[in-house]
Amino acid sequence: MRRIFIIFYTVLGILFVLLVFFFFIGWQKPAQNINWGVVFSQRHAYYLGLDWKKNYLAILDDLGAKNLKLIAYWDLIEKERGVYDFSDLDWQIEEAQKRNAKVLLVIGRRVPRWPECFIPKWALSPQDIHKKALLEYIREVVKRYKDDPTIWAWQIENEPFFPFGECPPPDKNLLKQEIELVKSLDDKKRPVVVTESGEIPLWFKAAKFGDIVGHTLYRKVWVSQLHAYFKYPFPPVYYGQKAWLIKAIFKKPVICVELQAEPWGPVLLYDLPLEEQKKTMDLEKFKEVINFAKNTGEDTFYLWGAEWWYWLKEKHKDSAIWQEAQKLFNRRL
Repeated sequence: MRRIFIIFYTVLGILFVLLVFFFFIGWQKPAQNINWGVVFSQRHAYYLGLDWKKNYLAILDDLGAKNLKLIAYWDLIEKERGVYDFSDLDWQIEEAQKRNAKVLLVIGRRVPRWPECFIPKWALSPQDIHKKALLEYIREVVKRYKDDPTIWAWQIENEPFFPFGECPPPDKNLLKQEIELVKSLDDKKRPVVVTESGEIPLWFKAAKFGDIVGHTLYRKVWVSQLHAYFKYPFPPVYYGQKAWLIKAIFKKPVICVELQAEPWGPVLLYDLPLEEQKKTMDLEKFKEVINFAKNTGEDTFYLWGAEWWYWLKEKHKDSAIWQEAQKLFNRRL
């Protein structure tokens, strides 16, 4: 028994060393060409006190962004059951099309920004009605945009396996139904992106469901359980090696759908004092995040925070981050 224990713990120790080397000490060759994009939320811009349309046009024309992740908010589009108002989303997609930009469109009940889920009040319960209504809504969104060449991919839900926010419990069967519905409606056979939190999981669940695996990447955040700010200890290679695993095992591409480029504090950004915001994001931290992303070896990143950069520029006359971001969209790397 003693020999068995020695062998067991020796093997365990070797595996631990190999895992540490693989995820923390190895090296990824930086990508030769990086496609930089931005996530845009009309809701977030509005809550920041901005004219969200001016904000969006500035992202297209002043920043020069050509890759956009846009959000179809269920509670804004279908305020009454069966009555659809696509005017705001139509406008965003049309403006992107005029500039030859490409759109990753997020659809579902769980989409970006707090409180994570945006379900119309009439659809909150009971669950059987809620799920049926969700599928009906997704059907209408896809039917409306399936022939629009501006949209290159669908993101179905946002981090659907992560129990975070004011949301119903994760439901893999419902997610599967959503994906099957989208694929059955889309004659162009666009890929479906399924996303996971970037830091802890290995993204295998997303790889089983999606054609493309999307992940987030955050560097410094507020952790309410600790009542403190926390900087993730993971090096760039950690994300690069996880992406390599997905490509090697599942033969699927990996993209970063949320790269932190705005503050994350103890309260929502709209209520966070400017000095407190700087604890998790300022010009130097922005530059660090960009360099970190390059060193992962990945080639596609959607930056999270363009509304906030514009808010700094318009409300506080601080255009430093906005100008730094402009450099990214005027060159590939």
